[in-house]
Formats: sequence, C-alpha cells, structure tokens
Amino acid sequence: MAPRKILIITGDAGESYEALYAFHRFLEEEMEPTIAAPSARRLHLVMHDFEPGWDTYIERPGYGVDARVTFDQVDPAAHDAVLLIGGRAPEYLRHNGRVLEIVRAMHAAGKWIFSICHGIQILIAAGLVQGLNVTCYENVRHEVALAGGVWQPQQAVRDGRIVSAQTWQSHPDFYREVFGCLRQA
Repeated sequence: MAPRKILIITGDAGESYEALYAFHRFLEEEMEPTIAAPSARRLHLVMHDFEPGWDTYIERPGYGVDARVTFDQVDPAAHDAVLLIGGRAPEYLRHNGRVLEIVRAMHAAGKWIFSICHGIQILIAAGLVQGLNVTCYENVRHEVALAGGVWQPQQAVRDGRIVSAQTWQSHPDFYREVFGCLRQA
C-alpha cells in the first residue's frame, strides 16, 4: 500500500506546535505530509499558551516551518486527507478562495478532514459544519453555532469524515482519532 499523503494547510501566524507536531507524527507513521501556504517559503509561526491571570491565550513567536507548495499548486485528488492548523492563520486563510475550493473538493471526494483549534474557521467558511458535532477552541464555539454546527466540549470529536480538536493540548485524543481514521480504507 502506498503511503498516505496528508495536506497540511497553514500560513504565517499558524500555531507552531500544531504544525510541527503534525508534520513529525505523519512522518513517524511513514506517511507523506505536505505543508501548503499562500507562498512556498519559510513561514513565521506562533506559540499560543495559557498563562495564569490572562483571560485569553498569549502569543509568542514560534518555530518556523517550510511550506513546500502554494495553495495554487495543490491537487486535492493527490491527497488522502487535509489538516487545518490553528493559530491566527485561519482568520485570513478562510477568505482565500483556493483554500475553500481545496477543502470542499476533498470533502466532496469523501476524504478525511482534520481540524484543530481555529482551523474550524476554514471549515465554517467552506460551509461544512452545518448539522455536525465538532469541537474547536472554546472561544470560536459561537461561530460554530452560527454556522449550524453543534460545539462539543470533548478534546476531539469525529462526525463522519471530519475530526476536530480544541487546541494543541488535545493532541493525544486528536491523533488517536486521526490515525484510527487513516488506518481505515
């Protein structure tokens, strides 16, 4: 069997830990991850953390990662799954028509769609959460409700061929689901 090909969508201000953890875990499982972004170059990622005394997360510069392809170069048919990384990148990537085309095409083809944290904003913009049980960073849950989805408090939620997670703190539950899905036909 050929290795699974996983498309990872992110951009500047994507969550560093989510992007690198995913890339390395897919390699570890002998899959072929490809990071795609608006331009093929070294991306400026960020780290979001939760600090006592703050009402929301804080942001610091994170590790960088190389995007090997642009969204315009992506062939959705060549990938088995897509992962939408969180951070702040989804707030502008959800307005990128090509990103929405890629996600919709993969959904229509019955491919796996994985979303973590703010990555759900791309699924919302693509019109793919209506009627689904999903999770995401808790402060995006109202966007889910407005899009007709049902926010769940679990760390990871699977509904059909979409698996979503709250934050990088959800990695253990999320990646158990992700790899369980990818081991299926």
